[in-house]
Amino acid sequence: MIQTPLSCSSKLSDVGTTIFTRIGELAAQYQAINLSQGAPGFPVDPALIQRVTQAMTAGQNQYAPMAGLPVLKEKIAEKMQALYGRTYHPDEEITITASASQAIYASISALVHSQDEVIYFEPAFDSYAPVVRLQGAKPVAIQLSLPEFKINWDEVKAAMTPRTRMIILNTPHNPTGTILSSDDLHQLAAIIRDTGIIVLSDEVYEHMVFDGELHQGMARHPELAARSVIIASFGKTFHVTGWRVGYCLAPQTLMKEIVKVHQFMMFSADTPMQYAFAVYMDDPQRYLSLAGFYQKKRDLLIQELSDGPFQLYPSQGAFFMLAGFGHQSDIPDTDMVQRLIREAGVATIPLSAFYAGGTDQRLLRLSFTKDDETIIAGARALKAFRF
Repeated sequence: MIQTPLSCSSKLSDVGTTIFTRIGELAAQYQAINLSQGAPGFPVDPALIQRVTQAMTAGQNQYAPMAGLPVLKEKIAEKMQALYGRTYHPDEEITITASASQAIYASISALVHSQDEVIYFEPAFDSYAPVVRLQGAKPVAIQLSLPEFKINWDEVKAAMTPRTRMIILNTPHNPTGTILSSDDLHQLAAIIRDTGIIVLSDEVYEHMVFDGELHQGMARHPELAARSVIIASFGKTFHVTGWRVGYCLAPQTLMKEIVKVHQFMMFSADTPMQYAFAVYMDDPQRYLSLAGFYQKKRDLLIQELSDGPFQLYPSQGAFFMLAGFGHQSDIPDTDMVQRLIREAGVATIPLSAFYAGGTDQRLLRLSFTKDDETIIAGARALKAFRF
C-alpha cells in the first residue's frame, strides 16, 4: 500500500524556536553566567512550599473549579480594591489561568476575530503578534521612541482604523523596564473613548515599580478598567515561574467570552498551588515588598557596571535593564550576544529579538532577577569585556 506523504501548511511559517531557548542552549554549552532569562535565581520562600505541600497532603490534587478557587479569587478582588480602588466581582470578573501566557492567549483568541487589527508596541514580548496572527487578525506594530522607549500617542491615533479591535500594553515593560504614567492612561482613554477598542494590559510585573513611583495599571483608571483585560502572574510575583498559575481580570461582558476559550485550553489551573497562593496572600507585604527587593538588585547591577564599556538605560520597573554597545561596536546584537557568551561567559538577550522585523538598536537585555553573587559575577565579567 502506497501512502500519500503528509503535507502541513504552517500557520506560523516564519516562527522558529524562540531566542530564549537558543540562548539558553548556547549558555549551557559554555556554562555562562545567566543574565538572560527572566527566571529568579534564588530560593522560593519555604513557607510557600509548605503551603503547597499541605494542600497536596490534604488531598487537594484534583480539578479545581474551572474559573479558579473562589477563595483565591476573593483574595485577588480584595487586593485590587485595596491597591487600585477597583471592584472586581470574584465570580464574574476574575479567572485563574494556567500562567499569564495562557491568559493572554485565551483573551486574544476570545476577543479578536479574523480581519481585525491589533495595535501593539515594539520592542514587545514575543507572543503577542503570533497569537494575533493565529486568529486571522493583523498585528500592527508601533515602535517605542528611543532612548526613552515611550509611546507616541499621536502615532497610535494615526494607526487606528475601523478594524482596530484591541490595543496591547505591557507595564512595567519587558524588555525595556519602562512604565506607563498617569498621563499615558489619560491619553489612551481620550483616543479610544468613542470606539469599541478593547485594551489588553499585560501587568505581570505590577509590584516591581521603582523609585517610589506608582504602578499605573488599567484598574487605576475607571474609564479604561471598564474596557480592559488585565493579565497578572503569581509566578512572577512569588518567584515561582515554574508553577504555571496566573489570572486575568475583566468586565463581565468580556470575561464571559474569555472563559469560553479558557475552559477548552486548560479547564482549570493547578489546584494545590491555588490553595497555597490563597493563604500566602494573607500577608500583603509578600508582594508589596517586591519593589524594594528588586530595586536593590537593579542598583547593585548599576553599581557593578559603572565606568564599564556598556551604556546603561534607566530601569523603572520589572527586573530588566538595557545595556547599549553601539558606541563601541557596530556588529549585530545577535553576534554580540554570542561573543559575550563565548568570550565573557555571560548570557544576555539581543533586543532585536523583541522586534518582528529584527530591528537592531545595538542593545542587550540584562535580567537582575538573580542572587547577588550572580549579578556581581556577571556584571564584572561584562565590565572586563574588551571590544
